[in-house]
Amino acid sequence: MIKLSGPMLAPANGGAPDSAVVLLHGYGSDGNDLIGLAPHWQKVLPGAVFVAPHAPIGTEMGGFQWFAIDWTGDRVASRQTGVLRARPVVEEFLADLWTQTGIVPDRTILGGFSQGAMMALHVGTALPKSRQLMGIVGFSGAYLPPDGFGNGALAQPPVCLVHGDMDEVVDPNLSAEANAVLGEAGFDVSYHVSRGVGHGIAPDGLGFATDFIAKVSRK
Repeated sequence: MIKLSGPMLAPANGGAPDSAVVLLHGYGSDGNDLIGLAPHWQKVLPGAVFVAPHAPIGTEMGGFQWFAIDWTGDRVASRQTGVLRARPVVEEFLADLWTQTGIVPDRTILGGFSQGAMMALHVGTALPKSRQLMGIVGFSGAYLPPDGFGNGALAQPPVCLVHGDMDEVVDPNLSAEANAVLGEAGFDVSYHVSRGVGHGIAPDGLGFATDFIAKVSRK
């Protein structure tokens, strides 16, 4: 199995980590992109270690990807098969992190942007109940429910969805659909649309996610 690595920030309070935030970057980027979210969230999670692994596959344009995208064919099909192939790599990374640090799943936030959001949402809802996360944050992503979704055996962590309504890369309706699917299945979903925003994270969306993290961290 491929071992992931990437930038990491120690807890802001200088102590041993009591929680973790794992950030999965988007297509063609790397962990140095999303680790930049850490300073915005360290105030609400001062004991958290932040880690943003590089995806395992390089792209022709540089950077990395969690799975290849068929740009000339069926992008939806390539997303569906790609998420399934990449899932074990992310699951093993989480398992290693928990073993090495002693941090437990319900003190772990799994977040991502774009392709990374697709991975975070899928992986975080495919874990068993015994490994339920503190929460999932998905910026500008889409949701592929795992096998067994809705049967009561899988984890149902709180979920935060944020999407710009002018996104021309990942259809904003995909987050709306994720909100509906997860909500109907009984998930506690916080959903925010950033008006006039394209494929990126705007200040209002970042603030919404920060408030979500503050809320779930107090439970």
